[in-house]
This record gives sequence, structure tokens and C-alpha cells, in this order.
Amino acid sequence: MVRYRQTALGAVWTVLQPLLLMLVFTVFFGLFARADNQGIPHAVFYYLGLLPWFAITRIVNEGSNSIVSGGNLINRVYFPRIYFPAATALSALVDFTFGLVPLGVLLLIFHITPTINVIFVPFFLLIGIMSGLGVGLWFSSLNAQYRDISQLLPSFERTWFFCSPIIYPSTTIPPQFRGLYYLNPAALVVDGFRWAFANTPPPPPNAYITGTAVAVFLLVTGYVFFRNREPLFADVV
Repeated sequence: MVRYRQTALGAVWTVLQPLLLMLVFTVFFGLFARADNQGIPHAVFYYLGLLPWFAITRIVNEGSNSIVSGGNLINRVYFPRIYFPAATALSALVDFTFGLVPLGVLLLIFHITPTINVIFVPFFLLIGIMSGLGVGLWFSSLNAQYRDISQLLPSFERTWFFCSPIIYPSTTIPPQFRGLYYLNPAALVVDGFRWAFANTPPPPPNAYITGTAVAVFLLVTGYVFFRNREPLFADVV
């Protein structure tokens, strides 16, 4: 409610942003460059990459700035500061739910029927939330004292974007490097979404192990670091 207050389109922005980006990718990479789309329509291919990606980056963006933006409240009353970044994950889930609506429309337009694999979507979404929240906990803790994090964040997200199979399939990566590539949890999430909704090739078995392990590692270490830095927040924000 706060994010879209005093906006003309309101929550429509939740789905409009990935849809506009999907349109750009479809025109330039799909129609002009004829990029690989794993045998599914380009619009569906790109949207299934952007939908979980926007959820992850929203958690990272808003979570990283949550302590600084809530500074006035932190200095007035005590409560667990973990509520700030955790709330961003909950709001990202709401936005993600809205984003499923245009996905359903796209699947109807292109006559794509999801298989039983769709039951695994909550798992892939959980991996995305864990990795995004883990990074958000690290960055929010550091950003409270070192505002350089706010300057670093856009470059970090752009790098993470191009290291994830959003505008290209993961099969583009040479086989000898895919083990390293799937250390990126977003690669597992995007591949998993396309497999679950559009029946593209599934993520390889090692991707489940490495992607899940890294997501858990980010969340656990981020939480521990956040709790260690928490007593300092009131003094530095």
C-alpha cells in the first residue's frame, strides 16, 4: 500500500515492469537476434525468467535499504530489526502473486499447458526468496554504517542479472563451466520456473544441490551477521 500510494496505476506497476521488459527482450533478442528460446515462445521464455528475478531483486533492493529507511523508527522503539528485511520478502511474495496473472494469460495465448511439474514452483520460489533475503541481510547490515553499499547495489544487480539465464538459456554455458555456473541460485530458480510452467529441459541434478546449498548459506550467514550488527544500528542510522 505504501509503495504504490499516490500512483495513478497503483499495483499495476507490479506486472507492468516485467511485461515491458519482456516486450523489449522479445523484440530485440527474439525477433531481431533470433536468440535461443528452448523451443517455447520468446515472450513466455523471457517472462518466466523475469518473474522470479523481479521477486529476488525486490527483496535485495528493499531489504538492503530497509534499516536505513526505517532509521526514525529504530531510534524510537525497540523491536527485532529483522522485521525490516523480512517484511520486504513478504511484500515481494504479494507482487509475485500479481505477476502470475499475466503469466496465465501468456500460457493461454500460446496454448501452453503446465504439467505436473508445476507443483515444484514453491520450492524454486523458496530458493529465490532465501538467496534474495540472505543477500539483503548482508547488505542491510553493511549499509547501515557504510552507505557505499547503496552505490554498489545497482552494479551488483546488473552483474547478477547477466550471470543468470534470463535472456539466454543455461545451455549456452559450456558444459565444463556449468558446475560453477549453478553456484548462482538464480540459475536454478529460472531454469526451474521454465521447466515447471513450459516443460523446457529440467535443471541438472547438481544444480539442485549447489543452488540450494548456496541459498541456505547466504540466508544463514546473513542472519548471523545481521544479528551481530543489530546492536549498532541505532547508533549509526
